[in-house]
Amino acid sequence: MEMLEDVLAVIDDFVWGPVMLVLLVGTGVFLTVRLKFRPWRNLGYALKSTLSKEARTKKRGDGDVSPFAALTTALAATIGTGNIVGVATAMVSGGPGALIWMEISAFFGLTTKFSECMLAVKYREVNEHGEMTGGPMYTMKRGFKNKKVGAVLGFLFALFAVIASFGIGNLTQANSISSALETTFHVPTWITGLIITVLALIIIVGGIKSISKVSSVVVPLMAIFYVIGGIIVILGNITNLPAGIAMIFKMAFSVKAVGGGLCGSITAAMMNAMHYGVARGCFSNEAGMGSAAITAASATTDNPVRQGYINMTGTFWDTIVVCTITGLCIASSGALGTIDPATGELYTGVNLTMAAFRTVLGEAGAVIVCIGIALFAFSTILGWEYHGEKAFEYLFDSPKYNMIYRVVFSLIAFVGATTALNIVWDFSDIANALMAIPNLICLLVLSGEIAKDVEEFQPEIDAKKHH
Repeated sequence: MEMLEDVLAVIDDFVWGPVMLVLLVGTGVFLTVRLKFRPWRNLGYALKSTLSKEARTKKRGDGDVSPFAALTTALAATIGTGNIVGVATAMVSGGPGALIWMEISAFFGLTTKFSECMLAVKYREVNEHGEMTGGPMYTMKRGFKNKKVGAVLGFLFALFAVIASFGIGNLTQANSISSALETTFHVPTWITGLIITVLALIIIVGGIKSISKVSSVVVPLMAIFYVIGGIIVILGNITNLPAGIAMIFKMAFSVKAVGGGLCGSITAAMMNAMHYGVARGCFSNEAGMGSAAITAASATTDNPVRQGYINMTGTFWDTIVVCTITGLCIASSGALGTIDPATGELYTGVNLTMAAFRTVLGEAGAVIVCIGIALFAFSTILGWEYHGEKAFEYLFDSPKYNMIYRVVFSLIAFVGATTALNIVWDFSDIANALMAIPNLICLLVLSGEIAKDVEEFQPEIDAKKHH
């Protein structure tokens, strides 16, 4: 078993190593420049559209769910344990400066997310059940001039997406929920596993319409709930905040390993901060993975670019809002680099975030983080089920097996809730990274087309601004 763990850890380090991170961020940089920074310049428009009344209706064009529901379902899959646990892990392994690199990667991730979601809407199809199906695999199959290459890349993407949906979208999430509830409320893991499985079954069997119904209520509520808790913690430690922010910037860009101050015994240099920040950032907002594009394809819209802008805000909410709040809580709390009395080791992962929340809110802080994790992770299971199901449907070229997938997927959550973690994390991390490769190739190949569509849509945004 240990041997397998070691092998997986080596592969994981390689696929999430410098090459992958350069590819992910590099594609974002390339697309941002190629699109003349439009996604950045139109971020205000995109956020406004997302919060508009119209985004909650199905007035414009064809689709299964409203633009807002498509975004919240994609966000359900994206805002997960990465925002609570991943940020903490990155700040321990890469030092607090990792937070800056998370955000830098997120700004370029906006363009990547925009591009993959826009293409997914453009190349979606209607299946025999009358539902929209789309995502990078359809984009590759239909958008590539070379049909053979498109088919091979589409197949690989769908295969990795199915594997990732069971790992990152399910096992690891269920595990986070059960361990959080066990440490905070002493709930036995099998009970948590049972509850997750039953709830997931009830919601998932109804398909995208019921998943999106739940997501469009739960996701905004849980994010607001967590963000308010986080802001209270930051305000409670406001005297440490300037020093915390200074430390984050200092450690993000210092060539030599630095430490001290609010980060206790942690020292890190820029390369380390960059590696962990970018890796955890990409992991958290999934820009470049192509997963959110699958959900975007179900949106009711009359223009792919319009939905691309709405979906791109996912990266903004996920990393630039939620991850930053977690990071600032940790940086201003003084808990970073201190010893956890329970284990005798450094606080890390969820325990670090809980310790940070406790500094102001006491035990209630730990409860907020615990409930946050349970809701974030459960909604991730729902959102990823849809991603996996559509990839599964693509592989078997038929929606008739989808129900089997839904049931198996729900049952696997039980396994995740009751089994050990490391192997699962590494395994799903690898599948997640492998999804990105065909997706990034696809974005680079079709970048000219993306740029052309963006420019054609621009007059409509300009007209809105002048109103």
